[in-house]
Amino acid sequence: MNTFEQFNLPISLQKAVDALGLTTPTLIQEKSFSVIMSGRDMMGIAQTGTGKTFAYLLPILKQWKFIPTDTPRVMILVPTRELVVQVAGEVEKLTEFMSVRTLGVYGGVNINTQKTAVYQGIDILVGTPGRIMDLALDNVIRFDSLQKLVIDEFDEMLNLGFRAQVTSILSMLKNKRQNILFSATMTEEVDEMLEDYFEMPEEVSLAKSGTPLEKIEQFGYLVPNFLTKINLMIELLKEDKLERVLIFINNKKTADLVAEHLEEVYPEQFGVIHSNKSQNYRLNTMAAFQNGEIRGIVTTDVMARGLDISDISHVVNMEFPEVSEQYVHRIGRTGRADKSGIAISFISPKEQEIQIEAELLMEKEIQFLPLPEDFEISEKLFPFEKDKKDLKYSMRRPKVEGGEAFHEKSKKNKKVNLGGPSKTKKKVSSSVNRNILKTRDAKRKKK
Repeated sequence: MNTFEQFNLPISLQKAVDALGLTTPTLIQEKSFSVIMSGRDMMGIAQTGTGKTFAYLLPILKQWKFIPTDTPRVMILVPTRELVVQVAGEVEKLTEFMSVRTLGVYGGVNINTQKTAVYQGIDILVGTPGRIMDLALDNVIRFDSLQKLVIDEFDEMLNLGFRAQVTSILSMLKNKRQNILFSATMTEEVDEMLEDYFEMPEEVSLAKSGTPLEKIEQFGYLVPNFLTKINLMIELLKEDKLERVLIFINNKKTADLVAEHLEEVYPEQFGVIHSNKSQNYRLNTMAAFQNGEIRGIVTTDVMARGLDISDISHVVNMEFPEVSEQYVHRIGRTGRADKSGIAISFISPKEQEIQIEAELLMEKEIQFLPLPEDFEISEKLFPFEKDKKDLKYSMRRPKVEGGEAFHEKSKKNKKVNLGGPSKTKKKVSSSVNRNILKTRDAKRKKK
């Protein structure tokens, strides 16, 4: 059996790994180690939950040597604030017995506090592209000493609209550095970035895009509308097996709506996380969930990538994601670290097409279950469901209503175009033609 000792880590780093109770490296950690140690640019394609963070941190820290500088030598770009906190925390755990200064920066908090922290000196900088760009434009962060750039969850970074910031940051960097990129999926945009900024990167691929994690059982329920979905969620939560649950919704307003309904039946058992919640609230909710103080979290896709919350028993898609690949990222929150997990999806008729796309992508079918006995199906629709139906009707031509006088007036107001030019157009044309002739005659006279 392979162990971390095969990496011949320095004593201080191996001591930190032992303190974390880690014994066996994951496949992506094994595959990436020698490539990153060689100094070559690398592109890693691996699913979420496969140990990507340590896959790049261990070889980077193995090569660590003291250099008298206060500017970052390693920069790690991640897409969300939660990931900044998590990755910076992982760096601190691994460098517990080393002299390495780590700083995490992200938007939504006072930039002046972060500027002060930067001035105190950094070795490893972890941040979101937007905030790092702000600090760089203010000449607070310099990249003179940068040796390694890591871009993690790159496809999600592009989905969130960070392409401009990432390319701007890359254009600021000096040429000599090692680039390490990790992405769960390979897209044309990822390809373009590699071609423009990476030097013959070596690909390390763990699995093709969309391959489901083997230890996750996938179940589904066919549900006609959203209120029935809420009632079904309340019904399923009566089972003690759903002890640590992540409930995914596609947008913030609907997430709040679900959280309100759950609060009525299961008070103080569920938190809600989305981009409208403050950073402190989000971090506190995640900590409460990690510590077992609450039973679950209702969230949007802000929690679908990278975040490492242990022992999630169930992932529930109350709304199926609009992109099939995102389904794989969501269910990857469970079944981590060789543990089993369960993914449940509530699928309405309009969501069946994207559900089939996800199944084709994974080459695996979701197993559908019958609704619980004596379960009542609601016929009531929420406004957001009605609006979508009404929109179809509003696009049809309305029926003309009114009496004879109305129709008579309509006839008088009708303009019939027989296809010929109007008198106005003729006048304009004649005027233009006269001007052209005058100009031509004047030129002839000069000659």
